[in-house]
Amino acid sequence: MTQKDKYFYNLNDDKKGILRELGDGIKTRIFPGEQAMVSVVSIEPNSTGKIHSHPQEQWSLLIEGSALRIQNEEKIPVTKGDFWCTPGGIRHGIVGGPDGAIIFDIFAPQRDEYKKPGSGFAAD
Repeated sequence: MTQKDKYFYNLNDDKKGILRELGDGIKTRIFPGEQAMVSVVSIEPNSTGKIHSHPQEQWSLLIEGSALRIQNEEKIPVTKGDFWCTPGGIRHGIVGGPDGAIIFDIFAPQRDEYKKPGSGFAAD
């Protein structure tokens, strides 16, 4: 396997990554590395993600669209180009904007439940 086949990806190539359905209208493709993992989340217009938490730190970048980020009960509008940190243990969720959203997430350390296809955000 070449370096390109093993370590290079494209946001628009939905054939690579581990597919996970996070909720109605919200899906992700997950790419685990050695220490961290990336998740490319697609949110349909006005879809709502479950409020949840996990021990891993999460960094997020809104690539397209808009959303309402809910973090520790605060509702924060986000638009293309915004990025934010969610420390481990903080309850959070998302509501897609009128045109939906694409978000690039980084988790450190990795989330074990995201290393296989499945559904749902987290255990709580």
